[in-house]
Amino acid sequence: MYTLAPDEKATTVVVYSPNKMIHGDLVTKKEIRVNIWLRMQDLPNYIHLLKAEVLLFGGSSYKSVMYDEYFFPINRIIGYHLAFSQTEPLDYDPGTPDRTMMDVDMILGAYMLKGRVRISTHANFATMIEISHMTWFSVYDADISNPLQPHLPTIHVPMLLVNPTQVSFGM
Repeated sequence: MYTLAPDEKATTVVVYSPNKMIHGDLVTKKEIRVNIWLRMQDLPNYIHLLKAEVLLFGGSSYKSVMYDEYFFPINRIIGYHLAFSQTEPLDYDPGTPDRTMMDVDMILGAYMLKGRVRISTHANFATMIEISHMTWFSVYDADISNPLQPHLPTIHVPMLLVNPTQVSFGM
């Protein structure tokens, strides 16, 4: 099993891809804000997770697989958030003028998401997603469910990052 270096920490996160959900401990440097980690420069090619549980979706059921260490390509991640027991400050200043929250639904692979996004009061959602060239888009106060697996609980998170080129939006 991997041993953390003195300048590293492990933070529990949830990662989504089109056909899986991964829950595990992300290895980062101690000074890193993990909830916005994917926005950092010079990311590795793979996310490195310890004590990972991978839920594989396909057909009418899912399969759970456990790994002591798990490496997943960052370019295949479509959603990412801190696990329930973890907290960090949100990535915006609520006092910023000319910004508002808008309700939005999203489809992330096998998952449905209902959440809120911050947009300019001078733009509409369509304009915002067309002109913003962000690799990772913040969604707040989100409920995430899997309609193909209704027995799985809905997950509520204060913030997650989604890859806007890999998800679809509904109003």
